[in-house]
Amino acid sequence: MLRFDCTNALPFLPENWLSSRLEGLTNARSLLETGSGLGGAFTGWVHFPETYDQQELERLLQTARIIREQSQVLIVIGIGGSYLGARAVLELLTSPNYNLLCQDRPQIFFTGNTLSPDALTELLDYVRPRDFSVLVISKSGTTLEPSLAFLLFRQLLTEKYGKSGARDRVFVVTDRRQGGLRSLADALGCATFSIPSSIGGRYCVLTAAGLLPLAVAKLDPEELLSGARDAMLRLRQPGQDNPAWQYAAARNTLYQQGKGIEVLACYEPSFRFFGEWWKQLFGESEGKDGEGIFPASVEFTADLHSMGQYIQEGKRDLFETVVHFAVSGASCPLDPQDSDAQALGYLRGRDLRYVNDQARRGTALAHVKGGVPNLLVTVQERSAYWVGQLIYFFEYTCGLSGYLMGVNPFDQPGVEAYKNNMFALLGKPGYEGLLPEVL
Repeated sequence: MLRFDCTNALPFLPENWLSSRLEGLTNARSLLETGSGLGGAFTGWVHFPETYDQQELERLLQTARIIREQSQVLIVIGIGGSYLGARAVLELLTSPNYNLLCQDRPQIFFTGNTLSPDALTELLDYVRPRDFSVLVISKSGTTLEPSLAFLLFRQLLTEKYGKSGARDRVFVVTDRRQGGLRSLADALGCATFSIPSSIGGRYCVLTAAGLLPLAVAKLDPEELLSGARDAMLRLRQPGQDNPAWQYAAARNTLYQQGKGIEVLACYEPSFRFFGEWWKQLFGESEGKDGEGIFPASVEFTADLHSMGQYIQEGKRDLFETVVHFAVSGASCPLDPQDSDAQALGYLRGRDLRYVNDQARRGTALAHVKGGVPNLLVTVQERSAYWVGQLIYFFEYTCGLSGYLMGVNPFDQPGVEAYKNNMFALLGKPGYEGLLPEVL
């Protein structure tokens, strides 16, 4: 099981930081496990890793093989939880440069998360001369960004392959029974997969929404689910030794002390989009009713030369959570020679892995001395099994944290505010008169 360590936060925590929250954590656990709390209808993810339909998984793997055989490029259309999880895991387990390095599998581009005509036109022009397929992911099918992207890419598919050929290159992940995208997929007759109605978008990375694009990239969905399942079995056990309980209690304590910003950090560039997924997970789950820890993320060591100054000496209203992968996949020995020896000779015989880890340790010491509590999550390695554990750990902690905070961790009413105004400005029927008097 991954490990949680709050040693570098203890100087900032009262002695009873965990024991005083055991009653609240016990109640939060019960609400999660039974689905009886606020938003309980959307806690299907809690037990999902052990209930995943094996036949559905086999169909998903077969579909991934079809996409690989017929496509040089896969366009994944989605926004928020409909794409962040898949992109996070893809980059973390391969590389941010996946599309430059992939050889025997399609390039994968994510779109439907912008309204920029420049970005969409660029991608349309790129795939025009190539064989491509489209995977569109949306529970409702009514969100404007992915709807417009799907419209444009479906038109290009039809121009290139005809209606019948286009149908065979469109794949849909949506609600099993309802929604605009479900109706359209049924009308088109294309292959579909379902997101259970009991799982909200930001918790759906271990459903077909995340697993299908990852399978196309030849990553292992079964290993992801296996890691998540083992984490689920461990984290459902109550008590002070539960790492999710410890993380949730530490976050809650620091928040009540005025630490309203949590900065997620990692020393692997491939972690960047995992940070983006994490920000949505905690931001949408906690940020409501005037409450919530603001989630931010940084990439170390690069951001030590940009955000490092603020973290070290800025306003003391933040804390850090650092994700550390204990085993690096690459070895990079250092052997400074000649002109390099004077400046770098002290590193002779070391490996770059060692240097990176000392940077992590040195940064933690500096930030703690500067008044920034540090929480540490240690994962064995960047593999599908361990990333599955990490995903479930953050999801489960997020549920506990929301209930400790007294909010519904599974709704996002504030997201609709901008949509209503945008639709009114665009003249969508039914949205007349919704704009405020002053813009």
